[in-house]
Amino acid sequence: MRRQTAPVSVIVPCYRCSATIERAVGSAFQQTMRPAECILIDDNSGDDTLTALKQLQKKYGKSWIKIISLAENGGPSVARNAGWDMARQPYLAFLDADDSWHPRKIELQYFWMVKHKEVALTGHAFGIWHKGEKAQIIIESLNGHKVSAKGLLVKNRFSTPTVMLKRELDFRFNEIKRFSEDYLLWLSLVLRGYTAFWFDSILAHGYKEYYGEGGQSGQLWAMEKGQLHTYWVIYNEGLINWIDFFLLVIFSLLKYFRRLLIKKYR
Repeated sequence: MRRQTAPVSVIVPCYRCSATIERAVGSAFQQTMRPAECILIDDNSGDDTLTALKQLQKKYGKSWIKIISLAENGGPSVARNAGWDMARQPYLAFLDADDSWHPRKIELQYFWMVKHKEVALTGHAFGIWHKGEKAQIIIESLNGHKVSAKGLLVKNRFSTPTVMLKRELDFRFNEIKRFSEDYLLWLSLVLRGYTAFWFDSILAHGYKEYYGEGGQSGQLWAMEKGQLHTYWVIYNEGLINWIDFFLLVIFSLLKYFRRLLIKKYR
C-alpha cells in the first residue's frame, strides 16, 4: 500500500555531518506519513558532506530530496532560511543533521495542526537516545499545552528539531545570530500574539547529552551570550519592558551557573 504524503517540507541544515545525516534523513523518509519534500542545506562544510547529500539524493530521489549548497558558511540561521525560502509545502518541520524523529512525528503533529488552524507553531518533548535503546515508544495521540508568552520567556520549550510551523509566516531566523536564533524566532511569534502549543510526547531524539558534549551545546558561554542577546533584541523591539528584561537576565545567568555545575560534576 502506498504511503500517505503530508504537505510538509523538512528543512535540515548540514555542516560537516556526513557521519550522521543518513540517520536523520532516514528517520524523515520512514515516517508513517512521509513529508512531501526534504531540503538539505550544505553550509559550505568544506569536507565530504556535500558528497554524502548527493548520495542520499540518489538513494531517495531528486523529487523528494532537494539540495542547496551555500557559497559561504553562514550558520544555522542562514541555512534554515535558505531552506524556508525554497520550501513549497504549507507546513515546515525542522530537523538537525545529528538527530532523528519518532516514526509518527509528522503524522501526529501535522494532523493536530490541521485540526487547530489557529495555531502557528507547535513543538514537543525532545529525548536523548542512549546506547542500548532499540524500541520506539508507541504514541497514539498528542496532549497539547498552550505556551504563554510569560512561560516561553522563562523557559524555551521548543527544541528546533521538534518544531512544525506554517510556511506562510512572515518571519525568519535572525541571520546575525549563531546561538539562540531559534529562541528569538519563537519569542518573536508568541510575543506578537501568535498561538503556540507544546506536546509532552517525545517525538525527536538527540544522541549526546544536551550540555557539555560537542557541537553548539558544548559551548555553554556562547549559548548564554546568545540567549542574553535574544532578550536584548526583544526588549529593544518593545516586546518586553525593562523590568522584565532585568529579571530575565538575572534568571538566565543563574541557570547558566547551574549548567556549569552539572557539566563539572557529571
